[in-house]
Amino acid sequence: MTKRTIIGIIFIFVALLKLISMWNIFHLDWFDWLWQHPWSAYIAPVLLLFIGVRLIVSSYRRNPDQWLQRPIPQGEDGKRICCAVRFGGDEYIYKGEAFHGARLDAFFGGIRLDLRQALITEDEEIDIHTFAGGVELLVPANVNIEAKSRSFIGGVGNETVGRSIHDAPTLHIVASNFAGGVSIKN
Repeated sequence: MTKRTIIGIIFIFVALLKLISMWNIFHLDWFDWLWQHPWSAYIAPVLLLFIGVRLIVSSYRRNPDQWLQRPIPQGEDGKRICCAVRFGGDEYIYKGEAFHGARLDAFFGGIRLDLRQALITEDEEIDIHTFAGGVELLVPANVNIEAKSRSFIGGVGNETVGRSIHDAPTLHIVASNFAGGVSIKN
């Protein structure tokens, strides 16, 4: 853990202690002297929670090793890969291997799938399901992208070069997001 993460956890802990005392779940007499001003009873816990969460999130964004590079998993049919992440981040990089589709599940975590060097010779499908998580797809420039989204409080961002290549394979991306998202880039 980094120092930012530890400080963020302390901020969140102090804010939760104040909320517990304020709601009379567990009263802390020694803790009340810190919160004598009326504004501090409501604004300070919210501010401490916000700062604590921001510190924790920024500590992971600043860490370049947050993505665990994993070997490419094979699905039941030996071709289509199946990746599931819960509360973490995984990165899968194709370096000249053939790509035959994928199913990606991100639950409170993230997946980065780098297909820029993958061999894509025919139309393939990537089925994505996120719940408060995200997926980043890095695709080669020589394929067409067709993205469909069924999202609730989330979406799909297609930032690839917007040209259609005749007779090129197409990646069909079907995303179901609940408070999550998918980013597609070249």
